[in-house]
Amino acid sequence: MCGLFGAVIYNKSTNRQQLLARIEEAQSVQAHRGPDMNGHKVYELNDVTVVLAHQRLSILDLSDNGRQPMSSSNLESEIVFNGEVYNYKEIALAKKMNNLRSGTDTEVILEALSGGNYAEALAEFNGMWSIALLDTNKQTLLLSRDRAGVKPLYHTVVDGNLYFASEIKTLLVLSGGKFNLNLGVVGKYIEQSVQDDTTATFFEGINSLESGEYAVLDLKKKEINISSSSYWTPFSAFDKSYYQNPEAKFRELFEDAVKLRLRADVPVGVTLSGGLDSSLICQAVRSQLGHSNFFVLSAVSPGKKGDESPFIDIVADHFDLDVSKVDLGWSADETLALMHKATWHNDAPLGSLSNVAFYLLMSQARELGVKVILSGQGADEILCGYKKYLGFYIKHLVKDRKYFTALKVLLSFARTGTVLNQFGFAEAKRYLEGKGVSSTTIMSEKVISHFKKAPIGAIGRSLEDRQWLDYKKYSVPYLTHYEDRMSMAFGREIRLPFLDYRLVEFMLNAPANLKLCKGWTKYLLRTAYEALLPKSITWRKDKQGFTSPQDEWLRAELKPAVESYFSSSALIYKYDLIDRVKLEEKYAAYCSGDRNVWYREIFNPLGLEVWLREFQAFIRTE
Repeated sequence: MCGLFGAVIYNKSTNRQQLLARIEEAQSVQAHRGPDMNGHKVYELNDVTVVLAHQRLSILDLSDNGRQPMSSSNLESEIVFNGEVYNYKEIALAKKMNNLRSGTDTEVILEALSGGNYAEALAEFNGMWSIALLDTNKQTLLLSRDRAGVKPLYHTVVDGNLYFASEIKTLLVLSGGKFNLNLGVVGKYIEQSVQDDTTATFFEGINSLESGEYAVLDLKKKEINISSSSYWTPFSAFDKSYYQNPEAKFRELFEDAVKLRLRADVPVGVTLSGGLDSSLICQAVRSQLGHSNFFVLSAVSPGKKGDESPFIDIVADHFDLDVSKVDLGWSADETLALMHKATWHNDAPLGSLSNVAFYLLMSQARELGVKVILSGQGADEILCGYKKYLGFYIKHLVKDRKYFTALKVLLSFARTGTVLNQFGFAEAKRYLEGKGVSSTTIMSEKVISHFKKAPIGAIGRSLEDRQWLDYKKYSVPYLTHYEDRMSMAFGREIRLPFLDYRLVEFMLNAPANLKLCKGWTKYLLRTAYEALLPKSITWRKDKQGFTSPQDEWLRAELKPAVESYFSSSALIYKYDLIDRVKLEEKYAAYCSGDRNVWYREIFNPLGLEVWLREFQAFIRTE
């Protein structure tokens, strides 16, 4: 998994001792990503100084042979790498890499890229990664991220010098600068609960590299220009014959995705929620590893609303699993302190208390000694598991004048009692189209002037096109962002079999009736595995995520703390981001039980205030 950072320094007036001091501070700030070892190198290439630094979380070949920065066999390339390329053995075999010095995927990646055919090599990688590769001979720097953007890579230019890192806080320390707030990003978070839909961050001038792309910088040119190119699309030349027996093909792809993600020289675990996706991963891991070679972790809250314990127990009994249950029943009094801790690691305001729940689960994973954990993230996006997809599908059918089909689909979901009874206006209203600002907005006039509404209600040209939008912009980036940060806060590696690019290609190109059919979401997943999973799990009608009593707490137990954070001295007012009168009115309506106010309309300004307090030292004041 690991972490990386680096710099390209053109300004020779940059104090060398100051630079080295910043490197050491950045190593400290990002140490949680790689607690096993760290290192850095400074390269002098004519008129440019290049820094590559790394923090290692040892997963494959735990010896010192995996230390980074790592040099290629021809000594012309240097790499720092964060993530895992799971099919490294197959790549090494195909490319006849017979003289490898280590058992790491890093070395295979390095040798594969050293030929210079970057797009071709990257397209062969199956995994998650951020990469910085320095070609000392050609004096070029390659930067790349995996297809889904699971692994982060941020960059900024300060005083003509480039800085890049796995985490924003590392970049802030390394660059030594202060930054203005990005009011457009702030506005989308406040108004729409949208994050990570573009490469922009909450800091103006700090951006992420686009997922699924790579950039090559010519270091001989004294001007930084990060222009990235794509190496993959899920829609090109896909073999439609796969859908002649879709259940068999899905099982083949999914089980191989899990098999690849079990490659590790450290203990492996699975998060089990009691839902369909995580249960299926448990089944696949259990069939491949047997009884005792993996851990199962579950978040529970006994006796509280939304507790998944009964479903977890059904799966555990069915597969004879020994489950480590983690009670996430923290008290309301602990919430703000936990939010502050999680926010510092998240580099951005939290989306909900689910982020805190996952943070605590990863803390327990470290206590149990589980270093690699498989998670079900991504299944809803590729299999149309979210209730919104039914709405998008109906809109497409109506748009194409397939009224009878639309009615038939709605009736099928009404008969099964799924999805339709879960819609709520308070949440769904953010998907309503329209370019204007809502009449109940709490954004300040300054933020409104920079606000450009994210088209999260766009249906796209097809259902698959909408799924692609969620993969690239509106769902996967945010979810993988917080999972990466919360897991890496404790040096844990999260692996996501449902985001294996072969599964993504298979499901995004699949006919709609393999995803939404007969009143069920994720239809193909259910039919492909109904013989192997308990019926109460396969055909479960309700959908849960990490649950917490955040609605009740924001209205009651947390009310004094929330009012304190919304007091006149709050930073959300100091930086002129929120209209205080409108926020207080909305909070009063929410506390009185107004069903038209979604909990995130209150949580978001609270999350923003917490983030501002954590990162205030790096914010430039006008």
